[in-house]
Amino acid sequence: MARPKLVSAALLAQALDGLRPQVRSSAEMWRALTDHYVVDLDDVAALLPAIEPETQWLPTRD
Repeated sequence: MARPKLVSAALLAQALDGLRPQVRSSAEMWRALTDHYVVDLDDVAALLPAIEPETQWLPTRD
């Protein structure tokens, strides 16, 4: 079964809005998009918020 292609930012944004109620994380969003559609990954990355890693502080030395 062929997946529809999302070739414009407007179509991609509509797909993101439609999938939001069904997913709990950005990783699930990536998975849902690539399972259901053919997308340009750079376009998806531009629309999804970047997740910054949690800061890990080094222990102090005495």
